This record gives sequence, C-alpha cells and structure tokens, in this order.
Amino acid sequence: MQYNQLGKSTLEISSIGLGGMSLVPGKEKVNGNILAQIKDFGINYLDTSDLYDRGENEKGIGKLISGERQDWILATKVGNKWKEDGSGWDWAPSKAYILKAVEDSLKRLKTNYIDLYQLHGGTLEDPYDEIVEAFEQLVKEGKIRYYGISSIRPNVFLKYAEDSQVVSNMMQYSLLDRRPEEYLQQLKAKGVSVLARGSVAQGLLVDKPAMEYQEYSAGQVDTVKRHLADIAEKHGVSKLALAIKYPLLHDAVAASVVGIRTEDQAADLGKAIQDLDKISLDLYDPILKSLSAKKYTSHR
Repeated sequence: MQYNQLGKSTLEISSIGLGGMSLVPGKEKVNGNILAQIKDFGINYLDTSDLYDRGENEKGIGKLISGERQDWILATKVGNKWKEDGSGWDWAPSKAYILKAVEDSLKRLKTNYIDLYQLHGGTLEDPYDEIVEAFEQLVKEGKIRYYGISSIRPNVFLKYAEDSQVVSNMMQYSLLDRRPEEYLQQLKAKGVSVLARGSVAQGLLVDKPAMEYQEYSAGQVDTVKRHLADIAEKHGVSKLALAIKYPLLHDAVAASVVGIRTEDQAADLGKAIQDLDKISLDLYDPILKSLSAKKYTSHR
C-alpha cells in the first residue's frame, strides 16, 4: 500500500480509503469483517459523515474501531442538519451548529479527536468567516487535527483553498467524470489534496451495464467499458484496479475513496490493490482519446 501526505497536513493516508457510507446498517459482523480485511490490506483512511443514516454510520464505525482508534485516520463531515420530523435535512453551516455537531460526532465515534473534519458542501452565500473560525477553534481545542471541504463547486473550494487552512477537498472523480482535472494543480499549489470519490462511477466501470452518466450517453459509456475490458485483459489487471488507480495517477490526489458493502467486495478490492503498481497513465490512452473531458459549467 502506498501512503500519501494529505495536503499540507502531517497525516499520511493510504492511497485507497474506505467510504463508510457503503456499510450496511445493522450488519455489524459483516462490517467488522470488512474493516478487518481492509486493515490487512494496509488501508488506514476511513471516511464517514454525521449525515449518513442519521448518525448511525458514525455510531457503527465508532463501535467497530473502539480499541484500535490509533490505527485509523478518521474523517467525518458536518453542515447538514436533520429536520426534527425526519423528512430530510437543511444546510446549516453556522459556527454554533458546527461546534455542537462536532460534540455529537465525537460521542458517536467514541473518540476525543477527529483527524479530518470536512464541511459537507458549501455555497458562496455561507458565513465563510464564521465557518473557518469554528474549524480553527476546534483545531486549537484539539477536537480535530485538520479540516477540509467536500465540494464540486469550483468557486467554493477555490475560495477555501486560497483563504483558509483546508488540507483537502473530496470530490467526485473518475474516468467518467474528469471535471476536477481543470483544478487539480491549483489545489495542489495551495497545499490541498483531492480525495477522489466515485472512482468506479456507480459500478459502471466495473460490472454495471452501460447507461447514461453525467453528460455522456450510454453509447459513450459502453465504449469506455469495452476499452477498459480490453486493457484489463491485455495487461493482466482487473477493471476495478484500473478504475481506482486512474485518479491516483495525478499527484494532487491523495486517495481513491471506495465503498464496500460485502466481504466479497472487500476481497476483490484486496486483489485490485495488488494490481495497482502495474498500471501507468499510458494504459488509458484509448479511453482518453475516445472520450473528451467535460468541465464544470456552473459555480465557476
């Protein structure tokens, strides 16, 4: 397993991370086995959010890693407040809410510190100074080690990269969504690493039948899938390995964060990790030549 420095932080995170949202509520034994498997692979980055399963995801992870907290780089997110009637959530990025929400997350995660606390979204209308003050206060209090953002809005994540001490931005990035590439070097220059989510494009790059995705037609997606299968066969690597490695070939990206729901999927990931060193950027030439990269059209 390769480990990368997360932005300007001192955190060294595994190049493959686990997105906790995929863990199935109530499947404690299965989820525990998954965490044990990925730990054996060398994965140390574990990402969740207070939004997932109304906090139950944090609670489940906290229970599972109790006793081995020091072995994990633990990340969670804040900013979405569940409505009292459970019908949905509101965006609530106030300083007061962040300071309250972190206490709830710490309690659910059974820890006294969070390695990476991320703003779960963001707009230009948010009380920016107030948000940064909240994160900086939490760093000083030792409740969080570093803070980041999770955003696909360029005008938002670039503002945080320029004017705050964020160390990361989590954003959707895959062979079928190359929009982040326009901004990777800008982020890196500011000491901000990208955490790539969605690297398998909802399964389309692995085993899900071709369908329309983002601005690409089902036919374009099918072309990518066929190229990917040919590359995998020719070079003796898995399609999963090719999917999760692509973002990592860009030096602004610290980790591909993947979701796992079953022990079989964890085993497949373990095999894919063994293939990663065999994969270089030139292998993707047929795909990159057949599919032009899109750019973000709003929030610029």
